[in-house]
Amino acid sequence: MTRIAIIGGGPGGYEAALVAAQLGAQVTVVEQDGPGGACVLTDCVPSKTLIATSARKQALLDAAALGVHYSGGPDGDVGTPVADMPLVNRRVKELARAQSTDIAARLAAEGVEVVRAPGRLVDPQVVRAGDRTIRADVVIVATGATPRILPTAEPDGERILTWRQMYDLAELPEHLIVVGSGVTGAEFAGAYRSLGSEVTLVSSRDRMMPNEDADAAEVLEEVYRRRGMNVMGRSRAESVKRTADGVVVTLEDGRTAEGSHCLMTVGMIPNTAGIGLQEAGVTLDRGGFIQVDKVSRTSAPGVYAAGDCTGVLMLASVAAMQGRIAVWHALGEAVQPLRLATVASNIFTDPEIAAVGVTQRAIEAGEIDANVVKLPLATNARAKMQGFHDGFVKLFCRPHTGIILGGVVVAPRASELILAVSVAVQQRLTVDQLAHTFAVYPSLSGSVTEAARRLMQPTTPGGI
Repeated sequence: MTRIAIIGGGPGGYEAALVAAQLGAQVTVVEQDGPGGACVLTDCVPSKTLIATSARKQALLDAAALGVHYSGGPDGDVGTPVADMPLVNRRVKELARAQSTDIAARLAAEGVEVVRAPGRLVDPQVVRAGDRTIRADVVIVATGATPRILPTAEPDGERILTWRQMYDLAELPEHLIVVGSGVTGAEFAGAYRSLGSEVTLVSSRDRMMPNEDADAAEVLEEVYRRRGMNVMGRSRAESVKRTADGVVVTLEDGRTAEGSHCLMTVGMIPNTAGIGLQEAGVTLDRGGFIQVDKVSRTSAPGVYAAGDCTGVLMLASVAAMQGRIAVWHALGEAVQPLRLATVASNIFTDPEIAAVGVTQRAIEAGEIDANVVKLPLATNARAKMQGFHDGFVKLFCRPHTGIILGGVVVAPRASELILAVSVAVQQRLTVDQLAHTFAVYPSLSGSVTEAARRLMQPTTPGGI
């Protein structure tokens, strides 16, 4: 029986463990925080739970435009809905713990042993878990990553915070300054603005989310500004200091921004230091990320790696797939190497931004030849009914064959709508095939099939 030891119990680790157990391996997972790791306990699950609450509150704020208002007051309105932050944060933590418990139960049901201890690699076939030595034929490293800390803005857990510390606040921040306008910064800035905080978003670039689709980022920034957020572009933070009753953020150009709290979202660093990787022959890059190939192998024989510690698209779905691929390859199963071009991603803002496949930037740079269509969400009948005005569906396809290369969706629950485009990219479907697929009317997904119809090629000279 093949023995597999996994260091880290996040998506990369526990998904690998489940596949390995189903294939008959003896599996041990070493995880010091609990099944699900940081993804479930402090990062993805808690943040998306908070965001779900903020979206519900925003829907209440927007309900008046649909003819719904509070009754009982002299003018038909009894005030603005208020977020009970102790209750919100308690629910966030309880849900995270419940998800971890569910994962633990699933691992136990599959016969996977979980060791609650810090893990380190002694050599390519030996893992040290606390005071225990685990020998294995295959080792998978899935240790994740940690919020990056700037020496001039060290979190104190009270006024200057990482996102992992936000759920310990006793009350809603009066004025939250978010430093960093990438995905994490944009998500938390939008959530706390909807919950009722005054929010200032400090961005070092020309626009929010500079690495994402420019049209999508523009829509979101417009929505944020309309909701009263102060978005400071071209404003790189130099330091953050605590004051008597708040914080002051000093920018490189000398300007300052003052608020009650500051959230630092300036990237992640891999959890790869001090766990014996290099001593065991595992190569790290300059940033400390584990170098892996497309089947998750490291430079050390028998050692694989998955998830954020590899720096390969920091998404839970990618971590999970890397872990599965590692097991399939290690156990000699048929395996398809990781194809980043088929990875669907989502930004859990309001509206959400989902994307898969090629990018508009690559098309405009001439790297890929593609036809593009973009349909405003405001023209969709279901969107009109629900009062959604902001967003679009964008689709890319090859000019002659019509093979779908990718797409972007900006809409409520774009994370669900992108699946149709993701399937099309994975299966190399054409716009004709997607266009002939029935969509419910009225539905937001109808914009996906309509976009495909707009890209269909005429079958006769001159078309129709």
